[in-house]
Amino acid sequence: MGATGGPSSGRAQLDTDTPATLVQLAQRHAPPGATVEWLHRLGGIRLRVARWKPEVARGTVLVCTGRGEFIEKYFEVVDDLLRRHLAVVVFDWRGQGLSSRTLTNRRKGHVASFADYDADLAGLVDEVLEPTCPKPFFGLAHSMGGTVMLRHAAGACAFERIVLSAPMIAVDRLKATGFLRVMSGLASACGLGGLFVPTGERTAVLEEGFVDNVLTTDPVRFADMMAVSRAEPRLTVDAPTIGWLRAALAAMAPMAGFDFPARIAAPILMVVPGDDRVVSVAAMERFGQRLKAGTLVSIPGARHEILMERDVLRHRFWAAFDAFVPGTTTPVAEAPPLSRAGGRS
Repeated sequence: MGATGGPSSGRAQLDTDTPATLVQLAQRHAPPGATVEWLHRLGGIRLRVARWKPEVARGTVLVCTGRGEFIEKYFEVVDDLLRRHLAVVVFDWRGQGLSSRTLTNRRKGHVASFADYDADLAGLVDEVLEPTCPKPFFGLAHSMGGTVMLRHAAGACAFERIVLSAPMIAVDRLKATGFLRVMSGLASACGLGGLFVPTGERTAVLEEGFVDNVLTTDPVRFADMMAVSRAEPRLTVDAPTIGWLRAALAAMAPMAGFDFPARIAAPILMVVPGDDRVVSVAAMERFGQRLKAGTLVSIPGARHEILMERDVLRHRFWAAFDAFVPGTTTPVAEAPPLSRAGGRS
């Protein structure tokens, strides 16, 4: 797909030098009918984009993933949305998945500013959603993706309704945030923004194992995600960089104010995991209560990645989704449960 914003920008085109593909395992296939392409951005950045369109589509959902995630992690979610007769677009943010990495060490989770993510989202709307996808447009954003989606919604929002899964409004795992903001700013000013954050583990969360993980209580889905990342290690990133931390703190800071939620006119469903140990539950609840048109749903017992949780918890998410998104209130047959072998039974 062609780059936007420069003199040579134009119609989207497929990158024929390196075809964009999806990673598939014997027990984990992509939903059929995927179109996978590159979206080219300024500065030589390219984003991997996958889209699906059912024969009868009630609209399109753009899925904005969280930090360190990748398209393949959302195959089950794509299935869920297609059964609801919704077209789906999922992409890899710059710096993760198979999209361009901005540092030589591709294991570092890095971005210089969340304005880069803002530009990625705008490019998806202008070059993918508008020319190729049926309206209305809906947003489904998780964690860091929720941060970017909220920044978009506070301006000229392209989405009729937005569903947020554990949006990153304040990060629970970051203690002494004021100190970290100062130190990350100093480090970036000294040219050290590309270094790993000097706290926590450097390995990807999935590689730390299921026991005591902060993502999900479902061992099968956790193993499923781990199998994909091991099959294609280029999909994952390790800890964030100092530069990413500085950018994230700067992006989250305005959300603590009373005026930020008031700038959002689009109806928002915010689904809060009751046992989230990554994003602050209290911050999500405060933000949700200040929205002009906000619905807050808490799911007790769910960890950070609600969409990768046990069936009983995921069903609560989809019940809230169906009640909120127009045209999806008709009962939809549930997909068969995950088998204990890691795939659909």
